[in-house]
Amino acid sequence: MNYDTFVDQVAQRTGTSSQRAVELIRATLRTLAERLTGGEVMDLALQLPEPLRLPLRPTPDTEAAQRFGAAEFVARVAVRAGVEEPAARDVVGAVFTTIREAVTGGEFDELVVQLPRDYRDMVEPAMAPGATLRRR
Repeated sequence: MNYDTFVDQVAQRTGTSSQRAVELIRATLRTLAERLTGGEVMDLALQLPEPLRLPLRPTPDTEAAQRFGAAEFVARVAVRAGVEEPAARDVVGAVFTTIREAVTGGEFDELVVQLPRDYRDMVEPAMAPGATLRRR
């Protein structure tokens, strides 16, 4: 999936402009980079369009996975994106669904297994057959 398509999919799913979708994607990816191990972050980054790799770039703070639950994940995205937590939960779902569509070879499944059980409500909709947008 190319960059413009990724951004357009998130914009459509969140009902925002493309510019705002980019901010929401970056907030989610940066938080995801904190939660996943460095190797998994790099595997994911290699399958995403080049402009989306920057928020996934490892830093000393993100080299090892931080342990935090789904509520903290949503709270961090909310702060970074400047939205309320219910909206952040929707953003996370939209980005996860778009990631699932963009990556190949079971990469999304490998990402999901690193997340604790309390992430299930955010991740399972992305895995559902109806999660994919219809292409025009």
